[in-house]
Amino acid sequence: MSTAVMIVLIIVVVVLIGLVALAAMRRRRQAQLGRAQNQALHEDVGRHRSHAEAARHEAALAEERAKRTAAEAELEERRADERQRDLDDDDR
Repeated sequence: MSTAVMIVLIIVVVVLIGLVALAAMRRRRQAQLGRAQNQALHEDVGRHRSHAEAARHEAALAEERAKRTAAEAELEERRADERQRDLDDDDR
């Protein structure tokens, strides 16, 4: 083989090795990006679950506040009725 052919073959082999290495790096980067995206999606799910739990907790607190307020209103209504009866009894 002539020297020129050997040089061309070496250049072709080097270029092919470079292309294979480039493809491998690209695949590795894509896999890393896929893992990062997957992790971000899992974190997003966790954040949504956390927000849902916080919303349920807040709703439970609001329900308790509403019950307490209704009980206080009922008590105030009873007091008003009692005082009204006392006033009606005093007027007689």
